[in-house]
Amino acid sequence: MNFRVMARVLGVLFTLESVAMLVCGLFAYLDPHDVGSRGLMPLLVAAGVSFLLGIILIVSGGKLSNRIPRREGILIVGLGWVFSAVLGAIPFVIGEPNLSPAAALFESVSGFTTTGATVISDLTEWPRAILLWRSVMQWLGGLGILVLFVALLSGSGGAKFLFRNESSFQSEQATTARIHDTALNFLIVYVALTVVCLLGLKGLGLGWFDAVAHSFTTVATGGFSPHNESIAYFSNFANGLLIEIWMAIFMFLGSTSFLIYVVIKSGRWKELRRLEEVRWYFLLVVMGILAAWAVGTMGGGMGALEALRGAVFTIVSIASTTGYVTANYEQWPVATYFIILALMLVGGCAGSTSGGLKVSRLILLIRAAWQEVVKAFRPNQIMGMKVNGNQIDDVARAQTVLFIAIFALMSLGSMVVVAVIETSQGIDFGTTVSAVLATFGNIGPGYGDVGPTDNYGHFQPSTQLFLSLLMIMGRLELYAILVFFVPAVWKKY
Repeated sequence: MNFRVMARVLGVLFTLESVAMLVCGLFAYLDPHDVGSRGLMPLLVAAGVSFLLGIILIVSGGKLSNRIPRREGILIVGLGWVFSAVLGAIPFVIGEPNLSPAAALFESVSGFTTTGATVISDLTEWPRAILLWRSVMQWLGGLGILVLFVALLSGSGGAKFLFRNESSFQSEQATTARIHDTALNFLIVYVALTVVCLLGLKGLGLGWFDAVAHSFTTVATGGFSPHNESIAYFSNFANGLLIEIWMAIFMFLGSTSFLIYVVIKSGRWKELRRLEEVRWYFLLVVMGILAAWAVGTMGGGMGALEALRGAVFTIVSIASTTGYVTANYEQWPVATYFIILALMLVGGCAGSTSGGLKVSRLILLIRAAWQEVVKAFRPNQIMGMKVNGNQIDDVARAQTVLFIAIFALMSLGSMVVVAVIETSQGIDFGTTVSAVLATFGNIGPGYGDVGPTDNYGHFQPSTQLFLSLLMIMGRLELYAILVFFVPAVWKKY
């Protein structure tokens, strides 16, 4: 195990995180709304701790080699996310009105994984600088904290392993140079989307603070808002409807595969036809909107326009795993529960900022199931399979089915764990199921006591820590965290 290489990479990562904290600290110093600069010291202390730890690791680590081995690359991803979340929790622990360590870690993990679940019941009690840090965490985690590392500082041959194990982007034949170029293109697109979203929100009447905070968390499909009412805070604005539409557009764009933007940017228009995952995702969202609109209109007692407005924003928010809300969808007809639950599980596209199982896996699963049905009466027929224009072999198909099976089994097991821990609190079935799926799938709000008007603050510390682990595992798609529990990983070879 090459601990020196791991220390070097993690040290640079933590140093970069300290810079982001320092920027939020500067905002705290200049913010006229923060009387006494309450957010300044917590952020400066957190930045100092992160910077000091980063420098120690950089010094103790060796020179960054031309190649990071596969095992070390996977462990860097897992450790990087865990310790970045720990450092990111410091302002919530020492800043007023203070969170417990478990709750602070939950909030930080929810930020970096762009889950959007919160334990804070009243955001108005917190300094705006710390609320800005919540948004910055989601922006950093949206594209991936190590994807940013690969894009900006990729001098190592381990870029491929860092990139592939942190993001849902898959490229079997990409070289290190191409991975660096892809990460850099992703970053350029990410920044461009954020800037356009920010300027649009500012033009629609939001102040600079709200525009920055919401553009960061919209494009990152994170869902943290500095307002208790989430996006419903703006619903009664003169441009309330336009604000919702603008944010829905960028939630969708953020949850769409960034490959499509890279293809457009490079002018390779013919390749757009291969990206069928985007077409499937668009179709799922449209079908979800129409279904929710129809149910709301016919069985929910809502007017056609009111139902359409609520359906568009809610379905896009849930499908993109952003978790913003403008309406309490728990008051909608029961049929919409199943529509929302299905979209929660599927999520957005691979290579995007969204969570969930990903549409590409759904496509592969449906086609694999169809082929198995055909083989039941035509066992000798040889059938190929393509997804996004790429040939899918038996190994890739088996890996996808195995991933979905592991995800399902872990979800069921996690529901049992949460139910056992929270037995004394009288947790109900709906809350148990949705709390696990909403955190494991990086969605945020669920149903029951974790619905769109509630939060996760009532859970016991052990439950909050367990759900934090689920959020990281869901964001890293299981394996970068599961390897920590495999003894062979830590042995010499």
